[in-house]
Amino acid sequence: MSKLLITTAIPYVNADPHIGFGLEAVQADVVARYRRLMEDEVYFLTGTDENSLKNVQAAKLARVPVKELVDANAEKFKKLKTVLDISYDDFIRTTEVRHVEGAKKFWRMCAKDIFRKVYRGLYCVGCELFYKESELAEGLCPEHHTKPETVEEENYFFRLSAYQKQLGAIYAEDRIRIVPERRKHEVERFIESGLEDFSISRSITRADGWGIPVPDDNHQIMYVWFDALTNYVTGIDFAQGGRTFEKFWRDEDTKIIHMIGKGVLRFHAIYWPAMLLSAGLRLPNTVFVHGYVTAEGEKMSKSLGNVIDPKDVTKEWGIDPTRYFLLREIPPCEDGDFSMERLARRYADDLAHGLGNLVSRSLTLMIKAGQVTVGKDDLKKDVLLSWKDYSAALTEFKFNTALEAVWNLMGRADRYINAQKPWQQTPGEKEFEDTASSIWLALANLNEMLQPFMPHTASVISQWLGYKNSSSPWQGGKFMIQKPGKLFPLLLRK
Repeated sequence: MSKLLITTAIPYVNADPHIGFGLEAVQADVVARYRRLMEDEVYFLTGTDENSLKNVQAAKLARVPVKELVDANAEKFKKLKTVLDISYDDFIRTTEVRHVEGAKKFWRMCAKDIFRKVYRGLYCVGCELFYKESELAEGLCPEHHTKPETVEEENYFFRLSAYQKQLGAIYAEDRIRIVPERRKHEVERFIESGLEDFSISRSITRADGWGIPVPDDNHQIMYVWFDALTNYVTGIDFAQGGRTFEKFWRDEDTKIIHMIGKGVLRFHAIYWPAMLLSAGLRLPNTVFVHGYVTAEGEKMSKSLGNVIDPKDVTKEWGIDPTRYFLLREIPPCEDGDFSMERLARRYADDLAHGLGNLVSRSLTLMIKAGQVTVGKDDLKKDVLLSWKDYSAALTEFKFNTALEAVWNLMGRADRYINAQKPWQQTPGEKEFEDTASSIWLALANLNEMLQPFMPHTASVISQWLGYKNSSSPWQGGKFMIQKPGKLFPLLLRK
């Protein structure tokens, strides 16, 4: 049994959640559920980034206190646990005392690499990042298509340049694995271009008094990214040096996986490892980088005003179909377009006519038997091959490929039913019992593979198959078949 810490990036709370972060949350949830299915010990952490200047500006626009806005929106992100059935173990808000204390502790641990200087640069509030002229696209932020503001003030800086050689060696030796490989090459090119020290504080005036005060200097507020990145340790009791932190960060046997969007790669693959080296803490093992969910080819973002609320999608189509569409239709590491029309097609073709039809056919057969005695397994080779392909795909975060393995097994089971013609067999006779046993085992294994992706649907199917309380249904035994109370396609939309 392995130990894993799985994290998402923490989104700003200047507006409601959108389906882009929903994708990241669901991807991380699949990894967490899959590893638990493999009997690993998993700690799944997510949360919200609440100390951004973007949040201050949003509160001013709404004419409400900043705390009122972040409290209300943070609660909406927290409710994604129900909206998208996310199985996180903890939710860290960066305004919590445990985070504030932990961020200050981390700052002090990096003290040898922190200094003050006057700085002038081009700042994008949307990215919360200073840009070089050469990084702009026709003078505009490449992410938000807005003109950065010129900012000049005296701030604290982190000596990132001191870690250039170490970071280069870390990626050359794959001590931190970046998935996909081309994102690693982006990081290496950025390091080779020369790392510059970066500002890690803002004046209290420019921050409008919102954020975490710099230790021993109440005139400066921590730069939101320096503060936010520490959530990966403050969310597991870093401030107190507690048992969770010791177990899921300090223990070198624990695997740490950060799941992020491509827009925040620099922060997670360069700033964060350098900060950890400075603080004398271990590095994460893997950084998985997904693309954007687009709307008609355009990046979906709160700043651009083209967002889709996951709550609206699940209300229309149900939680499991929404999860399925995001994981099957959106390429794991590329941009992918979201539309209700494409979701409707996937629902009809893959779920209602594909999965729903197979379950309906299989249960019709097994209900005739009343119970299934597991023994014969004509589909064993197909099941084992599907598990091999499925596990290999999830190891590489290829969620769509893993689902292809499940649907391939589904197709094989359908063809087996057609070939055996169980409707022409006699219940109670060996031929019928062997057919029912083989189909039961294929469907039980198929259902276990579905569990990380469509947990509610898998839970109900397991009850129909009679193994609700069995940890290893395909090991053998007698299972009482339950007749479904509702049509399968309707159940999917719950």
